[in-house]
Amino acid sequence: MLMKGVTLRGLEVFEALAESGSVAKAAEVTGLSQPAVSQQMRNLEGALGVDLVDHGRRPMRLTPAGRSFLGRTQAVLRQLRLAQNELTVMDLTHLSTLSLGVIDDFDNDLTPRLVTILAESMTRCRFKLITAPSHEISEEIKARRLHLAIAASSGEVMEGIVEYPLVRDPYILVCARGAVEAAGGVEAMMQALPILRYDRAQLIGRQIEAHLARQKLEFAERFEIGAHLSLMTLVARGMGWAITTPLGYMRAGRYHEQMEAHPVPFKPFSRTISLFAGTDWADRVPRDVARTMRMLVGDMVIAPALAQLPWLDGELRVMES
Repeated sequence: MLMKGVTLRGLEVFEALAESGSVAKAAEVTGLSQPAVSQQMRNLEGALGVDLVDHGRRPMRLTPAGRSFLGRTQAVLRQLRLAQNELTVMDLTHLSTLSLGVIDDFDNDLTPRLVTILAESMTRCRFKLITAPSHEISEEIKARRLHLAIAASSGEVMEGIVEYPLVRDPYILVCARGAVEAAGGVEAMMQALPILRYDRAQLIGRQIEAHLARQKLEFAERFEIGAHLSLMTLVARGMGWAITTPLGYMRAGRYHEQMEAHPVPFKPFSRTISLFAGTDWADRVPRDVARTMRMLVGDMVIAPALAQLPWLDGELRVMES
């Protein structure tokens, strides 16, 4: 049992106050009055016996105990919200068929979890799932061979297709562990080792090359790799460095002990992962699937990524439609 004074409402208030630093904004987020927010925080801190925020500063800042407790609080609230979402997310019993395409960045753990949730809601539905790179998923949804698609957005407005943004996925630099220190800095390492490029037929490869061109950055043409895990293997073995995203980095978890990640040493850029649906689909189904996907990504990908790469906080995030 939770100790007296520790309530779910109190945890929600603490999370909102930690993110905003303002009682007024926390009240707006939680739907409580400002005095009620202050009372919830007094109750929570009293129950725990520690100050979670520095009440004398504006905006309020977390104490060391508060920073430690926030991580636990967010993990608990994510699990509760996900459990609630799974119970209430959608009723797909009316569907006779559903074809879904999902970007292969999620094929380790997240896609099976999503499919399990969907399957439990589709008691009489013929279901088809494909996983592939974004450019292939996009072609399938444009050709109407898929009902729903989860892929990186190209920014293109597709006629008859509605886009529901899910995740902001910033680009990062990855290299073998110790490579930056050995070279004397990120930029020196980039000159000493070759770039390991994604296949330019893929959307991620085109986006990276376009941004490098905008920054007037040129690197020798040596490697162009189509398979993501093959590219990460070469990075881990010290064959070169690459530009990827946190989603791609987390997918290569088996190599994390041999790799390190850094912010790109030039103008930051990012991609958006979105859910796409034809306009002939009822709005409720895509929105419910998008909501479930945001919850899963936040819990299964973003939270673990931020634990490893805390400098991505605020950059790698779920996007609300």
